Amino acid sequence: MLISERHQLILNLLKEKENVTVQELVELTNSSESTLRRDLDQLEKQNYLKRVHGGASLLHRKREEPSVGEKVTQNHEEKAGIARHAAGLVQDGDCIYIDAGTTTFQMIKHLKGKEILVVTNGIDHLEALLENDVCTYVIGGFVKKTTKATVGRNAIEGIKNYRFDKCFMGTNAIHYDLELTTPDPEEAQIKEKAISLSREAFILADHTKFGEVSFSKFAKLEQVKIITNADESINMEKYMEKTEIISIKSLAKAPY
Repeated sequence: MLISERHQLILNLLKEKENVTVQELVELTNSSESTLRRDLDQLEKQNYLKRVHGGASLLHRKREEPSVGEKVTQNHEEKAGIARHAAGLVQDGDCIYIDAGTTTFQMIKHLKGKEILVVTNGIDHLEALLENDVCTYVIGGFVKKTTKATVGRNAIEGIKNYRFDKCFMGTNAIHYDLELTTPDPEEAQIKEKAISLSREAFILADHTKFGEVSFSKFAKLEQVKIITNADESINMEKYMEKTEIISIKSLAKAPY
């Protein structure tokens, strides 16, 4: 069987099932495991799929933004650990930007008692920031119903007035080649601008965001540091060629 024919069979099965194992592909193509693994590696490089343990899954270019309610219930414990570590990086005297989002929201309770200044475009963040006695500025603009984020021209103009020691951002997708993306171009503009105004930029992302792609790019991997619960199950060495990965799982395993 020609390589092109084998690749087409792989992609057809992925479109049908979304997830396939190497063994399924062996039976489908009557090829060896080593051949199929090379095929999957090649198709991943061409951005058709993402490799997972024992097989591959279809690579989606996501345009729909999950609502805040949907995000809150996803990977809650992992997000809590990521947020706790991120908050620990904030020092007295810092001026920081906190992006709208459920993982960044969980940072707020860990900021109580710190002498800092926060700027945010997250409407849902405001009550928690005030309850924890955090000096807060909010970026004005159009409020998105799904993410409760302010976006648009007024938001862009508002954020230009500030400079940040650190910014803490969420993301919908992290890909080695296609980098950091999110569904909404307007929200991508705010993220991009906040990163450009910060001395350091941190992305808070659980393991499910790696290998994914969304619609609008907002940053290169080289521009940020990624705080995540991902470990050796994802090819971290590849991503570390471009960015610093702070794995809370690795930190938990480190000897004292």
